[in-house]
Amino acid sequence: MSETKGAARAPQADLHDAPDPDAGEGPLARPGVDPPFRNYVLDHAYDEAFLPDGTPRPHYHALHERMSRLPVEELQRRQLACEQSFLHQGITFTVYGQKEATERIIPTDLLPRIVTADEWRKIDKGLKQRIQVLNLFLKDIYNEARVLKDGIIPRELIFGAKHFRREMRGVPVPRDAYVTVCGSDLVRREDGAFVVLEDNLRVPSGVSYMLANRDVVRRAFPALFRAAGVRAIEHYPQELLATLHSLAPPHRDNPRIVLLTPGIFNSAYYEHAFLARQMGIELVEGRDLLVHDNVVYMRTTSGLERVDVIYRRIDDDFCDPLIFRRDSTLGVPGLFNCYRAGNVVIANALGNGVADDKAVYAYVPRLIRYYLGEDPVIEQVETWLCREPAQLSHVLANLDKLVVKAVGESGGYGMLVGPHASAAERAAFREKLVQDPDNYIAQPTIQLSRSPCFVGDGVEARHIDLRPFILHGADTVIVPGGLTRVALKRGSLVVNSSQGGGSKDTWVLSEGE
Repeated sequence: MSETKGAARAPQADLHDAPDPDAGEGPLARPGVDPPFRNYVLDHAYDEAFLPDGTPRPHYHALHERMSRLPVEELQRRQLACEQSFLHQGITFTVYGQKEATERIIPTDLLPRIVTADEWRKIDKGLKQRIQVLNLFLKDIYNEARVLKDGIIPRELIFGAKHFRREMRGVPVPRDAYVTVCGSDLVRREDGAFVVLEDNLRVPSGVSYMLANRDVVRRAFPALFRAAGVRAIEHYPQELLATLHSLAPPHRDNPRIVLLTPGIFNSAYYEHAFLARQMGIELVEGRDLLVHDNVVYMRTTSGLERVDVIYRRIDDDFCDPLIFRRDSTLGVPGLFNCYRAGNVVIANALGNGVADDKAVYAYVPRLIRYYLGEDPVIEQVETWLCREPAQLSHVLANLDKLVVKAVGESGGYGMLVGPHASAAERAAFREKLVQDPDNYIAQPTIQLSRSPCFVGDGVEARHIDLRPFILHGADTVIVPGGLTRVALKRGSLVVNSSQGGGSKDTWVLSEGE
């Protein structure tokens, strides 16, 4: 029977303490010179906290001062308390392909990443523009396909895409919200400008870790948090619930919403259980649902209850074994016919993966101009399409300088980071490119910005990105913050949790420099 799975919230480690002890009125620590910043290195990558001369950026001054005054032992205690809090709550992620145990605590960093109000205003505007265009694009290619007829994007690129679903042609989508939840990844260039690295439109994850990071860091630095004027993110589950409600069939006065999970062995199962609990909806697996007369029902102890909206956290292929993968035991037989008939809403809509295909990504600025007649508010990374012979030649000649990605993959899989790869790894990838060029794109190696992280017994710089979460239904909402992912290995550019990365809290200031 269906139920909201996941244990009740466990007691958390106590992060509250006496007022922070000061180390006196001496000079503040300098990067690369004084504890705890002795091992902090400034180089050509944009540093979130420090100017090139080592002076703290204005919005980081208070955090830098606090870190300079606290003894290392106190910082270690607070970092340990954060980690214990994650352990007690069962906040885990599965790292596949490792010889050792795969279920791990999400590494979290004690120090927040800080974004000014002015920076956030541009991010908010740019991401709302982007999700509007991606929804227009998806509606177009699954209906009139004007963008293909006008030659804005090659037909073969769409119809040959791994995640294009012909079954979605002509299927009505409530409010044309093909993308209900989006997690776009942003990085800073060396000049400090944010650019879009990629979009995640299928089943984006990480929002629970964003909320968990806020919880522990706010309690680690309560006075600093209050004084900084940090904008709230805790209302995200209620915003998500309101967005899902806005998509429900209009004739259903009290629509039932469920979250469909693959089950406890999925890497992000903690997040599924967390969100269902926070929204007050049922967490279900495919076996908890059935279809009768083109209507979806949920099995309960009091009988069958109709389901109106499904927030799915399983991939397209596994949703309905009658339409997609016949060997799937995770989905619901007959679900797609109910969806096509308009008797149930699925968010995100099926077939969205064609719009976050990494080859399609290269055309998004052109799509913004085509659908809106506007320039992109946020730029994106230069991209070479290996399907084009001239661009493939450039990529093959510069493998030691580029990042090469498989167009239909996510989570850091199917990727080569040329500057960090061995000659043998580059040679092996070269063969893949030559044999299947359509499956790859390449981008310049961006020196992701770096942020202070507490590592061992001091503060060191680590590369980071930012994944804000965009909700789109009756309205478009972005909570002011996001998941800042951290490349924990010194010098690494790979931030994905699936590849062993960590995360930290993101503070968006209500007033900014």
